[in-house]
Amino acid sequence: MRSSIAPSRRAMCRLLGGLLVMACVASPPHAAPSYPGDRPIRFIVPFGVGGLADISLRLVAQKMSEHFGEKIIVENRPGAGGIVAASAVLNAPPDGYTLAVFANGTAISKSLFKLPFDPEKDFAPISTVAYFDLLLLTNPKGKIGSVADLLAEGKRRQLILGTINPGSTQNLSAELFRSTAGLNAIIVPFRTTADVMSALVRGDIDVAFESYAALKGPIDAGTVQPIAATGDKRSSWLPQVPTVKESGLPDYDVTGWNALFAPAGTPPEVIQLLNRQLAEVLQLPDLRQRFENLGTEARSSTPEEMGAILHRDVGKWAAVIKQAGIQPQ
Repeated sequence: MRSSIAPSRRAMCRLLGGLLVMACVASPPHAAPSYPGDRPIRFIVPFGVGGLADISLRLVAQKMSEHFGEKIIVENRPGAGGIVAASAVLNAPPDGYTLAVFANGTAISKSLFKLPFDPEKDFAPISTVAYFDLLLLTNPKGKIGSVADLLAEGKRRQLILGTINPGSTQNLSAELFRSTAGLNAIIVPFRTTADVMSALVRGDIDVAFESYAALKGPIDAGTVQPIAATGDKRSSWLPQVPTVKESGLPDYDVTGWNALFAPAGTPPEVIQLLNRQLAEVLQLPDLRQRFENLGTEARSSTPEEMGAILHRDVGKWAAVIKQAGIQPQ
């Protein structure tokens, strides 16, 4: 009797042992949750609430949450040439949960400020998010209605170009225009975009350099007149406005961008996942239309392409800053 029962017990033990092994293989009790799991992802924006980068990234965060179920928090850390925002990201673990929003101003900052970090070495690119250009704007009641008019007027007298603060993309775009065109002009910086627009309407300056997003109301109302765009092609939001290249200065090109970066050392698989998700949401028709209404184009890239863009712009703006005689702060 005992011998007939024993094999059944041994068989049962083998069966239970096999099932236990299979269960352990199928569901490791201590397996780490997949990224991002239930933890929120933070986008750290180096600008205040309501700006172009802030609005763009909030739209992206919303779409990523809707499509992938991720919780994304947008935090604004303006100030000190992007140092505050970048430091917040670098002080967090490189695990993909704290990401930096860079802009073309980040490339400018490398030469303009004595940064406690290197944006090219201390961060890993994920993807571009948006592209936009600037506009050359004049008073519609004045004599300058085109770049050709501007260059001709510059041969007769010294022109005054207005921008926001020194070292801004707008300010350096004016510096680059002056040197590329060999223009007889001085550049006057103002504290705010509203101050620039008021000076243009009063006739205190001849040309202003600013984005469509910043002056959409006055542009659409005809209070100020865009005569050229700084990008390499006409924009879909102002297709009637020619580029500076088209207007006789083929070597002039200023394209602004916003992008997402991670701290260096972030796992490559996390960067690739975020890159794929960004590429997907940036193709959504409703998001692309929202971007276009803001005067910007939704456009993704590979991490390698974004790294090349940053490197190119660091060199480009370093040369402009040097030629303009602007000292690092």
